[in-house]
Amino acid sequence: MSTRTFGQRIPRNEDPRLLTGQALFVDDVHLPRMVHAAFVRSPYAHARITGIDKGDALDKEGVLAVLTAEDLGDYWQPGPLLVPPPPIERCTFHPRMQVPLAKGKVRQLGEPVVLVVATSRYLAEDVAEEIWVDYEPLPAVVDLEAALAPGAPLVHEDLESNAAAHVIQEKGDWEVAQRDADLVLSRRFSYDRGTAAAMENRGVVAEWDRRSRRLTLWDTTQAPIPIRNGLAGMLGLSENQVRVIAPFIGGGFGPKIMMFYPEEVLVPWVAMKLGRPVKWIEDRQENFTATTQERGQLHDAAIALSRDGRILGVKDVFLHDSGAYNPYGLTVPINSQCTLLGCYDVPNYYSEFTAVYTTKPIVTPYRGAGRQHGVFVMERLLDLAARELSIDRAEIRRRNFLRPDSFPHNHQIIYQDFSPLIYDSGNYEPALDKALEMIGYERFLREEQPRLREQGKAVGLGIVSYVEGTGIGPYEGARVQVQASGKVSVVTGVGTQGQGHMTSYAQIAADQLGVAVADVEVVTGDTDQFHWGAGTFASRGAVVAGNAINEAAKDVRVKILRLAAEELEVAQEDLELVDGEVRVRGVPTKAIALGELALRANPMRGAVKPGTEPGLEATNYFGPERGATASGIHAMIVEVDRETMQVEIQRYVVVHDCGEVINPLLLDGQIHGGVAQGIGNAFYEELVYDEGGQLMNASFMDYLLPTALDVPKIETDHITTPSPLNPLGVKGAGEAGAIPVGPLFAQAVEDALSESKVEILEIPLKPSRLWELVEESAGR
Repeated sequence: MSTRTFGQRIPRNEDPRLLTGQALFVDDVHLPRMVHAAFVRSPYAHARITGIDKGDALDKEGVLAVLTAEDLGDYWQPGPLLVPPPPIERCTFHPRMQVPLAKGKVRQLGEPVVLVVATSRYLAEDVAEEIWVDYEPLPAVVDLEAALAPGAPLVHEDLESNAAAHVIQEKGDWEVAQRDADLVLSRRFSYDRGTAAAMENRGVVAEWDRRSRRLTLWDTTQAPIPIRNGLAGMLGLSENQVRVIAPFIGGGFGPKIMMFYPEEVLVPWVAMKLGRPVKWIEDRQENFTATTQERGQLHDAAIALSRDGRILGVKDVFLHDSGAYNPYGLTVPINSQCTLLGCYDVPNYYSEFTAVYTTKPIVTPYRGAGRQHGVFVMERLLDLAARELSIDRAEIRRRNFLRPDSFPHNHQIIYQDFSPLIYDSGNYEPALDKALEMIGYERFLREEQPRLREQGKAVGLGIVSYVEGTGIGPYEGARVQVQASGKVSVVTGVGTQGQGHMTSYAQIAADQLGVAVADVEVVTGDTDQFHWGAGTFASRGAVVAGNAINEAAKDVRVKILRLAAEELEVAQEDLELVDGEVRVRGVPTKAIALGELALRANPMRGAVKPGTEPGLEATNYFGPERGATASGIHAMIVEVDRETMQVEIQRYVVVHDCGEVINPLLLDGQIHGGVAQGIGNAFYEELVYDEGGQLMNASFMDYLLPTALDVPKIETDHITTPSPLNPLGVKGAGEAGAIPVGPLFAQAVEDALSESKVEILEIPLKPSRLWELVEESAGR
C-alpha cells in the first residue's frame, strides 16, 4: 500500500453532510398522513392514580387516540431486564422494570400516564393538558439513607424495602491491611445527579406498511438491532418484518442505549393500530424527567497505607441511586466498584454497595457510567493521604502504579462484562511524566504559584490518574464489499452519535484494500443493511466493530489477491493494492482496477468455480475475550476568585493511552468533548430535587451547562500500549475525557485555597457551595 491512513489526522467524511444540513435526524422524517403523539405525565414523584377522565377528548376533530394503561390490554407489560448482574457470588438483586403507561401508581416525576395521538403535535399537547388524572400523593423517596430506614415509604410495595440490590466483592483481607497500616484515613464522599443534556432529544417515528406487513422505525437509539429484536417479540412480528433505522444522532452519551423507553414501545404499536405513521419528539422539559439520568452515589471509604505511602488496602461501602426502576441492572455501581482500583496496586480491597430504589428517574449509564465515582473516591483518598504523609501528590501515585511487567493484571473481582477484572496492558509512569512536563508541574509549584500568591491570587494545580474499561463484548459484525465503481462499502450494525465512525471505519478498510478514505462509504445503524450486533456503548465502537471491519476487509483482500493473481497470471505474493488497483510489484503498468475486478468476480454467464464465491464481499465478526483497559493522566491549573468563589480554568492537559490510535484528530475531539462534560459535571451541572421529589431546575435557565467561554483550550498527548486482545491493538476512548475531571477539579481548587484547609469531598460544586465549605473549614 502506498499510504497508510490508520493513525493519520484525516478530517471526517461525514462533516459536509452535517455542516450543510443534509444529514438525516429523526425529526427530519416526514411521511404522508403522519400523526403526532404527546403524553400526559405525572406531576408527582410518587402517587396513586385514583381515576382518569378523558372527557370529550376523543370527540375533538383531529384526535385519533387517547390511551391509558387499561387500553393497551395484553400489550401492557413491564420492560425487559437488559443487563442481568454478572456472576458475583455475594449478590442479591430485586429487579423492577418500567412500564409503557403507569397503572395504579406513579413512581417518578414525569412517568407517562396517558398517550394522546392527533393530527398535529400542537393539538396532541392541547388535548393532553385537558385530560384529568386524579392522584393521591404519597411520600417521595429522595434521600438514599432515608430510603433504607425502617418504615420508609416503599417505591415497590411488593418488596420488603427499597433495596434494589446488595453486592459485596473483595480480595485479600482489609482487616489485616488496616491492622498493619501506619495510616488509615476514612471519609464520606458524595457524587450527585446530572443529566446528559444531549443536543438532540429523543425521538421515534414509526410506519406500518399493511401491504408488505413491515414496520419501519426511525429511533434515536444507540442500539438499533436489539431494539428491532425486542419490538418484534413484543408486537408478534418476525425480526425481518421490523426495520429500525438509527440515523445521525445529536449526541447519545449513554441514555440512548436504554431500552425500552415507553415511547419506543408505544409509538410503533399505535402506528400499527391506526395504520398511519406516528411521530413523537421529546421536548426539553420532558428530557429532564423522561430520559434516564446518572451519578447519585454516597460512599463511606477508607484507605490503609504504609509510612512511605504504599497502599495496603481500601474499603468502600456505598449507596447507589437506581431511580424508580433498574432495567440496566447493576452496570453503573459495578463500574464504580471496579474502577475505584484505578492504575494502582491494591493488594486488599473490600467493596460493598446497596442499590436503592428512589422516586427519581431511572439511572442508566451516562458517559463514564459509574467510573467517575470510583475514580473520585480513590483519587481523593490519595490526595488526603499525600497531605497527611507529606508526600508529593504525583509521587504518591507513582509509588503505587502497577508496573509494566505486572500485565495482564488480575484484580480478582468480577467486572460488568461478566469476566474477571483483568487489565490487558498499561504503562502509567510515562504518561505521568509527560503530563507533569506539559503542565510545568515543578516550575509551577516552585516559582509560579508563590509569585502569584504574593500578588493575592488563589491559584492551584491538580493532577490525577484514571483507567477506563473499554471495548467489551459480546461482539459486532461488518460487511465489506468492493463495488463495480471501485468504491468500497462498509456496513455495520452499530449506530453513530458523532464519534466519527464514518471516517475511522473507512480508514481501517482503506488500509486493507489500498483505496482512498474518501472512496469508502460507511453505513451504520440500519437493521436492513446489517442484521446482528449489540450497539454503541462502553467505548466499544472502535475496538469491537473496528476489528470486525478489519477482519472482513482482510477477507476481501484475500479474495482480491486470489482473483487478481489469476487474471494477471502472477503469484499472489507479487501483488500489491495501491490507489484502487491491484498491481504487480515493480511493474506498475501491469494492473487491474478494483472496480473491474469486482465486475469479473460477478460474471453474468458461465460457471463459478467450486469453492469460490461471486463478488468481492465478506462478512465477519469480532468478539473480544474481555474488555481492553485504557488509561491516562489529567492535569489542570485553576484560579479561584475569593470574593465570588468562581473558578477559572487556566490550563488543562490530558495524556491518554488508548492503544493504537486510528485517527488522532477524532481522538482529540472525543477527549475535548468528554472534558467539557466533565467540567460541567464538576462545577455547573446538578439536578436539584426537593423533599417531594420535584425537580427544581428542569430547564436550561436553571440547570447550568458549561459554554465555550468556560471550557479552556485542552492540550493533549498520547502514549501507546497496544491491547493484546484484538488485532488492531486499539482500546476505547469515548469516556476518557469525562471520567477524572471531578477529583481533578477538587484537588486543584483545594490547592488554590490551601490556606483555608478546605476539604472537598463532594461533586458537583458551585460557587455558593464552595463558599459554604470554606466557611465551614474556617469554623473548625
